[in-house]
Amino acid sequence: MIEEIIISGRNNPEIDPTLHIWGWEIPFYLFIGGLVAGILFFSALYTIRDKSSEYPTVVMIAPMFTPFFLGIGLFALFLDLSHKLYFWQLYTNIRWESPMSWGAWTLMVVTPLSIIWSASWVQDVFPNWDWKYNWIKDILTKFIEIRKQVAWLIIFLSIILGMYTGILLSAFNARPFWNTAILGPLFLTSGLSAGAAFIILLSKSKKEKHLFIKIDFMLIITELFLIVHMFMGFLAGTKVHIEAANLFLGGPFTVQFWVFVVGLGLIVPIFLEILELKNKPIPAYLSAILVLYGSIMLRFIVVEAGQASRWLY
Repeated sequence: MIEEIIISGRNNPEIDPTLHIWGWEIPFYLFIGGLVAGILFFSALYTIRDKSSEYPTVVMIAPMFTPFFLGIGLFALFLDLSHKLYFWQLYTNIRWESPMSWGAWTLMVVTPLSIIWSASWVQDVFPNWDWKYNWIKDILTKFIEIRKQVAWLIIFLSIILGMYTGILLSAFNARPFWNTAILGPLFLTSGLSAGAAFIILLSKSKKEKHLFIKIDFMLIITELFLIVHMFMGFLAGTKVHIEAANLFLGGPFTVQFWVFVVGLGLIVPIFLEILELKNKPIPAYLSAILVLYGSIMLRFIVVEAGQASRWLY
């Protein structure tokens, strides 16, 4: 349905090219997908490195939230559907050329895996839990036995999930601002950064916080590089891509993007994280909250700007 509206808008100049096809549900869902991808990636990575006792928050505690986050994200996606009763038809086939199909099947696998992954750490997080039913404990034991295998699978799928949130948009050629290969790596990097920020918020270990502050610092630098590279690509492209870039370079999205995403969401956290690493009295949660804020604002503004960009007639 969405693809049909976008394609018809490109071919029919009578249709308003600034028509708001997507509301808040899609950018919110894209944010949740990136956040979950970041949390699961780091949890699986440090499990494979046998760092669960050294970094318990990233490995055991943070993943506990991912099934709930995925449920909220999928509910937001469900609200956006025009024909809600027929969502199951998306799973009756696989379209290899469709990013939507890739994303739907990735979520179909990631969601139960996140539950299995979280459940495998329940006995570590709640060691004094009184299990009334032995069969539940037996199931959890089975999950623990396959933990390393699941970890490798989660690393692979979390990267696909993080990339997919950007590729879903870049596949729509009818919207020039979305039509860039940078969106996939940009959204993946932003999702990893959001995951690192969420871990910083939860962690009570100074060593763990400092590790993820360093990781987040590098991810923010990478994100800034990708943003600059994206606009350089637009400005070196066709007239419609230059017009798409101009939406952010003096156009209606200039203040929102450069102040709220780049300024508050990236630049300010960089300086705060530098001060934190130098043991200055800066609360670690401040930079983490700003990173999460910048991550969700990135999705909202990119989705809105993509719908406002258009081909010239």
